[in-house]
Amino acid sequence: MKSGFVAIIGRPNVGKSTLLNSILGEKVAIVSDKPQTTRNHIRGIYTEQDYQIIFIDTPGIHKPKNKLGSFMLEMAENSLNEVELVLFLVDDSLTIGPGDRYILDLLAKIKTPKYLLINKIDKMTPDGFKSVYDQYASQDNFDEIFGISAISGDNVKKLVEAIKTKLPDGPQYFPSDIITDHPERFIITEIIREKLLHYLEFEVPHGVAVEIETYSEEKDITKIGAIIYCEKKSHKGIIIGKDGKKLKGIGKSARIEIEALLGIKVFLELWVKVKENWRESDFLLNSFGYKK
Repeated sequence: MKSGFVAIIGRPNVGKSTLLNSILGEKVAIVSDKPQTTRNHIRGIYTEQDYQIIFIDTPGIHKPKNKLGSFMLEMAENSLNEVELVLFLVDDSLTIGPGDRYILDLLAKIKTPKYLLINKIDKMTPDGFKSVYDQYASQDNFDEIFGISAISGDNVKKLVEAIKTKLPDGPQYFPSDIITDHPERFIITEIIREKLLHYLEFEVPHGVAVEIETYSEEKDITKIGAIIYCEKKSHKGIIIGKDGKKLKGIGKSARIEIEALLGIKVFLELWVKVKENWRESDFLLNSFGYKK
């Protein structure tokens, strides 16, 4: 058996979670067009015959604006020295920005093997791809460079085969039928948070957290009560919406996906509460699961 850990890093919103889901063939990480979607390490487990790859989808690396941001950045940086391989994902941008430069500086300091992945090739011209390729190839810091499309799956299988070559001999860390080590309750909170990201205005989602308050498994139904925490009273009104319509839409969308996850009918009840400046509170960050 060959096995090992692989970190997926990159700026916010370049497609890290989409890539992880594409490799696994199932959804374990939430996906949104808004940055900073991933807040915790999401472990995805790929098992095939004599190989097991444990993927870590790290939070997007960016300059932190609060304690939550610092926590996310520290998690991402720490992962680089604890894995067999780092996948640095970039997109079709034609310039290396400050965020990319910061990551390149980090990668230059570590000895861990590194692959550069140029995502969204399905949207690029050959000349556009070559321009991005040449910019990063000039850094002379990568074992290999791949062009991929996380959303369509282009070259993803080829990438997996290349990852296998970097794995050492090791144990099978997880059973073959497990694709993530996160408990169902964590995944449920992430599903609800994903729906919030889709439904809400741009500034509100990063000030929300979800906590399961009640969870009851009965014969033909699972009853779940969850609290959505936001930072401002004005945000609470936005989340609930006129006549509660927005919250109902969030709940219905989340319930459908949770039922598919659990394989049973679900009764989902959501409440919205205000916790001002929770992203600056060590106590609340810990209570919401953002622990070092």
